[in-house]
Amino acid sequence: MNTFEKLQLSEKLINGLKKQNITEPTGVQAMTMKEILDNKDLLISSNTGSGKTLAYLLPMFEKIDTTKRETQVLILAPTHELVMQIARQAKMLADNSGVEVTSLSLIGEVNIQKQIKNIKTVKPHIVVGTCGRVLDLIKQRKLKAHNIKTIILDEVDSLLSSKNDKVVEDIIKTTLRDRQLLGFSASLDENTISICDYLMKDMEIIRTKESISINPKIEHLYLYGDRREKFTILRKSLAAANPKKSIVFVNDEDSIEIITEKLNYHNYKTVSISGKMIKEDRKKALDAFRNGKSAILVSSDLSARGLDIPEVSHVFNLDFPPSKNEYLHRCGRSARGNKDGVSISIVTNQNLTNIRDYKREFKIDMKPVELKDGKFVAVDFKKVKKENRDTKYKK
Repeated sequence: MNTFEKLQLSEKLINGLKKQNITEPTGVQAMTMKEILDNKDLLISSNTGSGKTLAYLLPMFEKIDTTKRETQVLILAPTHELVMQIARQAKMLADNSGVEVTSLSLIGEVNIQKQIKNIKTVKPHIVVGTCGRVLDLIKQRKLKAHNIKTIILDEVDSLLSSKNDKVVEDIIKTTLRDRQLLGFSASLDENTISICDYLMKDMEIIRTKESISINPKIEHLYLYGDRREKFTILRKSLAAANPKKSIVFVNDEDSIEIITEKLNYHNYKTVSISGKMIKEDRKKALDAFRNGKSAILVSSDLSARGLDIPEVSHVFNLDFPPSKNEYLHRCGRSARGNKDGVSISIVTNQNLTNIRDYKREFKIDMKPVELKDGKFVAVDFKKVKKENRDTKYKK
């Protein structure tokens, strides 16, 4: 069995992790620790909830020279929410371990002059940021890139999408050529691998055993219904599952506010986040969800990337995700760490092909169920489909 001691992690960090009730490394942490400390350029794939953030933070805490008050590590992430989550974990690790590593988050929609002042005051060893704001501060020479030893791309496939790849490349070019480049994600596509191969020196790909499929601790259910019935099915599903915390995913951001209002009307304590909301409102909603003031979060795929709230036991797809990557990342918001999770999808006729494809692709059992007497029960799907068709015909 792997232990943090075998990975030669410092006693301070081991004791700090114990305060978070973390006593042994996950698969991705055990497989990558030495490779990262050996300064290799790596592209790492591991499933959702497998501990990727600590997989890179722990070796960074070992590598950083705390006698130098300069930025040595840059972590880029695709969303404000993920940036703040990583920064929170870095601060917690420093506080719990007593290792004097300083960190700072840099995101857009925040007063840039205040951020410039914070860079001077904090002199962060680790900067966690979104691409646009980080590049802006580097160009203004307020964030010094020449001291950066390691760049980490969290959710690398999202960061290197067509919208961001040029910005990421521009940031990397501002650093010295001998810097280390690490990419992490639960899903890798050929485009991501190709770009990383170009950006990295002697790229190595590490895939954990778990990265081949969706986290096996997640149960997958789906309910069949007409498009007009979807909200009613969602409401009854929430009552049947009765989760402490859950996330409801929708495809259309314009419908998020309506769904949130309806759920609150039915006495479900619900908040929402979307790309159209200002940063402060998104933060306020997530804080309410984290601290238990709200039990349900309604979101687009904005929060499917990297959001880590261990108490989330259920994910509901009010709208079925249009791609396998989105399904993987959505359902991965449950079953964090060693916990179990449930992904419940509400499907219509047009989603049936996707279900067949996802079952084959991820090697998972997606079970058809229906609601009876407030409980989920297994169902003969062909029979339900025929009954729905017959009912429509009679109308």
